[in-house]
Amino acid sequence: ERVVDGQAQVWLLVGDRIWTRRADRTVVEVPGGERDRTHLVAPFTRRAADLLAAFTALGVREDVTHRARWRGRPVLVIGARAGEVSAPAVWLDPEYGVVRVITRERRNAGHVTLDLALSEHRPLRDGAYFPYRQELFADGRLLQLVTVKTVEVDPGLRADLFDPEALRRGR
Repeated sequence: ERVVDGQAQVWLLVGDRIWTRRADRTVVEVPGGERDRTHLVAPFTRRAADLLAAFTALGVREDVTHRARWRGRPVLVIGARAGEVSAPAVWLDPEYGVVRVITRERRNAGHVTLDLALSEHRPLRDGAYFPYRQELFADGRLLQLVTVKTVEVDPGLRADLFDPEALRRGR
């Protein structure tokens, strides 16, 4: 559950589809081009093979890696060689997890390089961290800034908020 412009929204990811239930109780499926990448940011129950499959689905070459520094921290860059700034890549911090995701996507008349930068990580629980600042750049220009104010893990939300069948029926 998250609050956007003062309105509560519940997001549900099932397989490769995402639905959101808005404050007025309407349910809509999130179009493919607007998908949330939270599953890359906080992959709590995913195996390494699952993450690599998600990365390769974004065009990241899993056979190309190099070590670098990102905002003063050591990272492993998967998918790009040193100096390749627009190649699809995932930047992994050994403590924080994913800190940057670069993809190339078809938009309008051509391709655009999207760069999702994740920072201001704070601990959640069990050694997991969450980025409280998320910046999305399109061809180097800031497109979206998300600043998270609070994160709660397992706050006891009602089970019916997470019923995929009810969402498919539009309830």
